[in-house]
Amino acid sequence: MASASVGHVFRSGSGRLCLDLIRTLRHRGTSAQVEELPDAAAVAAWLDRFGPWPASPDPRPVSHERAAQARELREAVHQLIAAARGSDGHPQPPGTVERSSSAREIVNAVAAWPVPAPRLDDALGLSWHADDPVAATLALIARDALDLVASPALARVHECAGPDCRALFLDGSRPGQRRWCSMNTCGNKAKKENLRTARPR
Repeated sequence: MASASVGHVFRSGSGRLCLDLIRTLRHRGTSAQVEELPDAAAVAAWLDRFGPWPASPDPRPVSHERAAQARELREAVHQLIAAARGSDGHPQPPGTVERSSSAREIVNAVAAWPVPAPRLDDALGLSWHADDPVAATLALIARDALDLVASPALARVHECAGPDCRALFLDGSRPGQRRWCSMNTCGNKAKKENLRTARPR
């Protein structure tokens, strides 16, 4: 498995915070799989971008232990959502998902950590505070995952139709038939491939 190069260009736009975290293992399950959170610096950059904190030139430091917990949470969230969606990609009836799932236990445990607290200043500006901002952001992600799995929105979670992508995304379109994680990437790639194969030889 390859690791992403320094520069930390992360994809967003999946529709849920927990799904954006899952995307950091790009091309999951393929020979082109790429780990985008290989070290503490990459985890810090991701949390700085996706957390509730103002962007800063120097992301908050992340310990190696917290970085490992972020990757563990990511995999647990993916397993939990995959189990809840089932092999056919549709939400499973209550009680059919393995109750003793270690993935569920990991997500539950992180969700119990303290989350960021909002604070309004004299100018009515909203800011967020936590004794441990890294752990607090991971707790937000875990809570988002639990909310998603237990909500009707789970039926709108789809896997990108791109054969080398497999990213999960929340389909917010009215018909609920979106196929691509992004039309700018996988959608355009598929259109170009269709045009290429449709040309007379």
